[in-house]
Amino acid sequence: MKKMKMESADLFESNVTKIGELFPEALTESFNPEGNIQKAINFDILKELLSGSIAEGNEIYSFTWPGKKEALAQAHTPIRKTLRPLPEAGLDWEHARNIYIEGDNLDVLKLIQESYLNRIKMIYIDPPYNTGHDFIYKDTFESSKIHYEESVSTFSENGERLIRNMGTNGRFHSDWCSMIYPRLILSRNLLCEDGVIFISIDDNEQENLRKICDEVFGEQNFVAQLVWERAFSPKNDAKYISNSHDYILMYTKNISEFKIGRLPRTEEANARYSNPDNDPRGPWMSSDMSVKTYCAESDYPISLPSGRVVEPPAGRCWSLSKNKFLERLQDNRIWFGPDGNGTPRIKRFLSELKFDGMAPTSIMFYKDVGHSQEGAKEVSAILGGGYFDGPKPVRLLKRLMTLANLKDDSIVLDFFSGSASLAQAVMETNHESGKKIQYILVQIPETVDPKSKAYEAGYRTICDIGIDRIKKATSKIYKENTLLDENVPGFRAFKLASSNMKEIFYTPENYQQDLLSMSESNIKEDRTDLDLLFGCLLDWGLELSKPYKSEEIASVAVHTYDEDALVACFVENVPEEVIREIAKRQPLRAVFRDSSFGDDAARVNLGEIFKLLSPDTEVKVL
Repeated sequence: MKKMKMESADLFESNVTKIGELFPEALTESFNPEGNIQKAINFDILKELLSGSIAEGNEIYSFTWPGKKEALAQAHTPIRKTLRPLPEAGLDWEHARNIYIEGDNLDVLKLIQESYLNRIKMIYIDPPYNTGHDFIYKDTFESSKIHYEESVSTFSENGERLIRNMGTNGRFHSDWCSMIYPRLILSRNLLCEDGVIFISIDDNEQENLRKICDEVFGEQNFVAQLVWERAFSPKNDAKYISNSHDYILMYTKNISEFKIGRLPRTEEANARYSNPDNDPRGPWMSSDMSVKTYCAESDYPISLPSGRVVEPPAGRCWSLSKNKFLERLQDNRIWFGPDGNGTPRIKRFLSELKFDGMAPTSIMFYKDVGHSQEGAKEVSAILGGGYFDGPKPVRLLKRLMTLANLKDDSIVLDFFSGSASLAQAVMETNHESGKKIQYILVQIPETVDPKSKAYEAGYRTICDIGIDRIKKATSKIYKENTLLDENVPGFRAFKLASSNMKEIFYTPENYQQDLLSMSESNIKEDRTDLDLLFGCLLDWGLELSKPYKSEEIASVAVHTYDEDALVACFVENVPEEVIREIAKRQPLRAVFRDSSFGDDAARVNLGEIFKLLSPDTEVKVL
């Protein structure tokens, strides 16, 4: 009977598997630190297989900083944590499709690696800009490396120290790079093949972020460095230049699979098309018929309807060969002007455009996507006060969602969610288009300044602000719906927490045998069935937004998730009739407490029942 791991995915192990699939000759076995046999890579053989492409020595192109190796290791190191459900904090919990998670996003990204691997269509993040005033998450550096004054730190709700990266810090840029690097590595795994990530940034770390993204996502997958006009008026008190813009870096996971979403055509763009000759194919506009690249075959005289003969301009030729020109002339696709005496031009019909919509431009003007003050007003209008600094306007996020070319059931992720602007953008888009795009938001529970208006209004963390905004935005957007139903999106709230399992679950060798026998269960006493159920979902790699139900079988609570994707029973001493009933349903997966079975004979009996009634069910215990 297999036990559940109850820890995040081991990305080191995953990388060994991937390399082994590409180069089976390099796959071998070795002992791990615990003395058990594990798969490993024979690096000498791998170097031989790649002998012509090994970069060695000092003269190699790379971007590095103090702490980069530690940051890389941090991304791949498993953690023993879980996500505890908060039904009371969510909205329409049982039917909700969306997810809100309170906790450090590095840990959360590790926990959802298997559940959302290759599932996210779009990621948008607005990380701290490293201005010398923004927080750089938890202090993970050794005190011997870096010392901070207590006055520049704050604490999360869990008592974790959050560090403000001051400009006087000698590791000013390095700390920021070490913060963002592992998070981007983990986020790439979540993107589907045609997925895209947008990252807001300013001048302070734009250059470094671009280099990190080139490494993580691949330089070939760079799409654009968008410029957002965030300010609508200059600041006359600026020392040098009044900075009116921010950047948004755009990368895909696989550029060959990505198709950008185009913008709706505007009346201004359509006004460029007309139909002066009443062509039955509708409005058209004309384009120059000459090109710079010379070709003798396309250098010929053309007789105009007026009788005048024209030739290509000096140093140019026509874009069409003579035969192609005559074909288009016959099809009334050449325009000689209203009097028949103009240089020939090619008619291009609005109805025959190659793409629907308009190509996006790299500059996003505030008149089209909003500015920073608009974002602040949106939060104030919903919450009744300006309780959050620097929220992005909803119109900007909706523009990015358009560029991401989301499908009806796409999932979008923001793991620096702040005031939850993305949730409002998703809901407005769904309400307007009829789509069912889902969002996953992650936010560290940074405490609110006790002297702030937000604190006076009752908010204690940034998460409180985000959750309240989602609820009030939902009510505002779907105000015609008096009751929550399938057309009104709810969300499930979770909180990052320590593992559901007691320490003896992971390190039984450190406990004496008599201590183990005294332990009734290896599960913490304060954990509920709901905690255990969603912990199992993470371990098994199931999404957190699927429907589930709880019922009683022979007076015992049984939980069914996503129809029969998983059936769980966490009571002590599960009756055999309950086991048989679960097996008869032939679920894909079934899970029980290990402590429900008093001895090996009971565990063997469990296995035999499933072999008989549901041999394809994967059965595990925790």
